[in-house]
Amino acid sequence: MFKKLASDALGLSDIGSVIKPQDYDKVESDDYVMHEEGEKIFFLIKSKSDEYCFTNKALIHVDGTSAMSKKRTLRRFDYLHYTIEDVTLETAGTMDMDIEIKFSMGEHSYSIDVNKKHMEELKDLYKALIKIGSLQRENAKLLQYAQDSLETASNTVNRSTSANTLD
Repeated sequence: MFKKLASDALGLSDIGSVIKPQDYDKVESDDYVMHEEGEKIFFLIKSKSDEYCFTNKALIHVDGTSAMSKKRTLRRFDYLHYTIEDVTLETAGTMDMDIEIKFSMGEHSYSIDVNKKHMEELKDLYKALIKIGSLQRENAKLLQYAQDSLETASNTVNRSTSANTLD
């Protein structure tokens, strides 16, 4: 019991592990993936209190209050509505037991500690988050171009219609 409390107090109990695809059905966040709509898990990190489930459509965060509590809060951040920014990967030092991936989605910032044996997998997640954020920014720019074009076309048609009615 004391060991568990000390581990919780030092933050060692919340170092996550990368879950293998064959074990996705054994975690709680899998219950919230919309499989019936074609949503698939691509990457999953589980610690004693939290789960971070990255799908092809969203980040599903099962947020636990502590390693000793069963209370959970579910949050879903669809990539369509939440832009990924400020992605960093902090590698482990000599004495560190964990590596850390940090990013923000909208107003929410995440800092996820993962066991350093999962470094290769975290490098892939880092690259994926960078790419998703880049695509989100590019799509937003293209959407703005399309909206500007529609506005210009609408103004042109309105001027043309007004000019014809004056004749």
